[in-house]
Amino acid sequence: MHNPMIYRALAALLGYPQPDLIAALPEIRAVLADDATLVAVVEPLLQRLAAGELIEVQQDYVQIFDRNPSHSLHLFEHIHGEDRARGQAMVDLIEEYKAHGFEPVSEELPDYVPLFLEFLSLCEADEANRLLGDAVHVLAHVAGRLVESGSDYAGVLQALVSLSPVAPEPLSVPPIRDMDEALETFGPGADGVEPLLKPTLPHIAPVNFYPKGSGPAACH
Repeated sequence: MHNPMIYRALAALLGYPQPDLIAALPEIRAVLADDATLVAVVEPLLQRLAAGELIEVQQDYVQIFDRNPSHSLHLFEHIHGEDRARGQAMVDLIEEYKAHGFEPVSEELPDYVPLFLEFLSLCEADEANRLLGDAVHVLAHVAGRLVESGSDYAGVLQALVSLSPVAPEPLSVPPIRDMDEALETFGPGADGVEPLLKPTLPHIAPVNFYPKGSGPAACH
């Protein structure tokens, strides 16, 4: 059964640890409780967040996600790298959001995984499954890198992979990180209003998770 709260719970776990997240851990565990697979893979992180000092889990988060590009929570960074296709992919994703009435005001780029999951939580089951199936190859790639580093955060990505109706395929070696151009294009405006909604298109284009003519195993 489609449970949009699962996407919200997993999105929360991928966010920077704050006191409100720690306080919500019992609620998050309850949301996941009906799926034994989800509980099994996420429980180590839940325990780590609950037992650790806040400053320690925050430092751990920064070390994992902010200082290691291979763990980036920006989907298109693992696919398009410095290619201009990344910018178009972000515009397409914003249009997908807007077509469903989702207008994020976060300063994060539109391909940020927690933001993407918030969007999935608002979609009908078929649409959420389709979009998760499109992104699962990247999610599995990041999960693998987190497993290699011994991070409990791998469980959150593995949970998403388990929810996907599509089996993940391997990506090639991720490109060199370069977010400057994307941040300039999609970052917050001077007025701070709707920073992710500046680009517009006259039509709704499909989200381009992969470069034109390429599949998951042939990404550059």
